[in-house]
Amino acid sequence: MLPHSRSTQLYLPGIVPYQQAWRWQQQLVAERRTAAVPDALLLLEHPPVYTLGQGATAAHLRFSAPALAASAPALYRVERGGEVTYHCPGQLVGYPILNLRHYRQDLHWYLRQLEAVLIRAIAQYGLPAERIEGLTGVWVAGYKVAAIGIKVSRWITMHGFALNICPDMAGFRQIVPCGIADRPVGSLHQFLPQLTFSQMQQTVMQAFEAIFETRLQPTELPLSWQTSSQQPC
Repeated sequence: MLPHSRSTQLYLPGIVPYQQAWRWQQQLVAERRTAAVPDALLLLEHPPVYTLGQGATAAHLRFSAPALAASAPALYRVERGGEVTYHCPGQLVGYPILNLRHYRQDLHWYLRQLEAVLIRAIAQYGLPAERIEGLTGVWVAGYKVAAIGIKVSRWITMHGFALNICPDMAGFRQIVPCGIADRPVGSLHQFLPQLTFSQMQQTVMQAFEAIFETRLQPTELPLSWQTSSQQPC
């Protein structure tokens, strides 16, 4: 058992539409701000969707607005930092709702901690994941396998990370991921084809506990959080 005094509620709702998970985050942030609930971590997947961060530009979209309306996945502009990214099943998305007053009131420290969680988890499978100076995220053999974009308000965090485990990568071809045109996006499956989504999810949970020195407490989903529990691989 971990000797940590902190605890974090863990939610594992499966595949959740982006807009619904966004509302959950906003609700949890409001409740965390008043200390009505403890820290929380949402680990989930999304159906295909594009999101634009606060600084994102439409120039990084490779499809037209009419085409988007007709057939492309939904597109949301959200309050996180960063550029455009893509979510789909097979990608593990983590949304920590943490009060950084109980950790360290330093946004750069928090970003590096999220990277450290993923680097530690990936390393458990013998892959040398790394940072690239000046760029937020995690790379393996030159491929970006994890994107990070956060929002922090009054030291309460929301949004978080997206780790490509075994997604259909086709959706990334319709954007300039994270606004970085000269570096490829990849998935863990291209290096470890036998790795399952469930295995990696468990490893990320363990790494989160170690890096943030907290215990994850599996928490029953509220009745209003009705989702699929399907896993893609």
